[in-house]
Amino acid sequence: MANDNRTLGEVVHDARARLKLSLRDVTKRLAITPSYLSDIENDRRIPSEEVIRKLASLLNLDPDDLMALAGRFGEDAVRYMMKTPAAGLLFRRLAEGQASGEAVKELLEVANKAIEREKGQSK
Repeated sequence: MANDNRTLGEVVHDARARLKLSLRDVTKRLAITPSYLSDIENDRRIPSEEVIRKLASLLNLDPDDLMALAGRFGEDAVRYMMKTPAAGLLFRRLAEGQASGEAVKELLEVANKAIEREKGQSK
């Protein structure tokens, strides 16, 4: 998702409209109430990780992008940061230094390469 400064609610609403799904169509498929989805689309509520993932799947959106827009790290990430203090420190340093989006993308590429290298070594 390009950094177009839209909110989570705007992204969800626009994707739903693009797919020509009514609010009630989506809520029936996700087993949530229409008022809950309306609150999400109007940025009055932040959905749970489970609802974010279901919305992403139904609306053909990237769940990581939606998680970021919701300000959620995800349970796995939180557990990882709690047991790996350096990960939390890295995040705090990025935040304290107001790292640019480009700098964060570079670090993400380094992380992905390191993970792939570790996976290759464990085989």
